Amino acid sequence: MNEKTKKEIEEIVGKMQCPRDFRCYQSGLETLCKAKTVGTNDLLVCLEKEPLKCKFVSVKRGYVCECPLRYYIYLKLNK
Repeated sequence: MNEKTKKEIEEIVGKMQCPRDFRCYQSGLETLCKAKTVGTNDLLVCLEKEPLKCKFVSVKRGYVCECPLRYYIYLKLNK
């Protein structure tokens, strides 16, 4: 990961709270939830078996992940 990407991630992290203490970032992006984009709006959909445990998943919208960090990682780093 280059310095620009690290800085952008750290800016996102600084603006939010994560109940999992940013495990995805702290693990070097090794511990990421499964997700994929769908539709023309680039909605990030959670593919986890138990998505209700995450406060960032909107069940009303069809298990859409609303975590700014996860969305950035998926779109910017294709992970």
